[in-house]
Amino acid sequence: MTFLYALDLLGTAAFAASGALAGIRREMDVFGVLMLGLVTATGGGTLRDLLLGDTPPFIFKDETYLYLSLVVSLAVFILHRRLDFLQHPLIYFDAVGLGTFVVIGTGKAISFKLGFFGAVMMGVITATAGGMIRDLLSNRIPMVLQKEVYASACLAGGALLYLLHQYTGLPHTWSLLAAASTVIVLRLLAVQRNWSLPRASASLIED
Repeated sequence: MTFLYALDLLGTAAFAASGALAGIRREMDVFGVLMLGLVTATGGGTLRDLLLGDTPPFIFKDETYLYLSLVVSLAVFILHRRLDFLQHPLIYFDAVGLGTFVVIGTGKAISFKLGFFGAVMMGVITATAGGMIRDLLSNRIPMVLQKEVYASACLAGGALLYLLHQYTGLPHTWSLLAAASTVIVLRLLAVQRNWSLPRASASLIED
């Protein structure tokens, strides 16, 4: 098992847990919780593969992702009353998953010979599409459309990976680590320091 694959599984588990928790907060039944956990963890990578024409998607080529997502979601459903202590660690797991998914998506797009914009977008989609589906299904405004530094951190990491790959002689592993670390650090700093992007004034819109 490679280090990146291990991080990918950790991110998958964290995203599955966040999706399952969202379903529980919306008082969904066990099937709803499992589906929300599954789409959160695998939706981004599945959409990426479909857009790249790499079929069947990755969850059917390596079913570990599928089983891990369902097992974690079921565990959260059964034990959620005892998992309050996980709320804080989940922020860190989510950040690790975000950084890992960005570099996996961007790296795969680079291997498919996409240009700068396409490669970065594939990284962002891999990292955020599952969360967007989760929020839409649980009747919330998607996080990536709010003021939080989330998608913007993914954009920065994806752009950095592409530039390092194209214009430097840095080994690929180091490029991956640098880009993933950038996403993770930006996301955690944003959470800890309450960073946000500018947003329009509601009073100005009403006027």
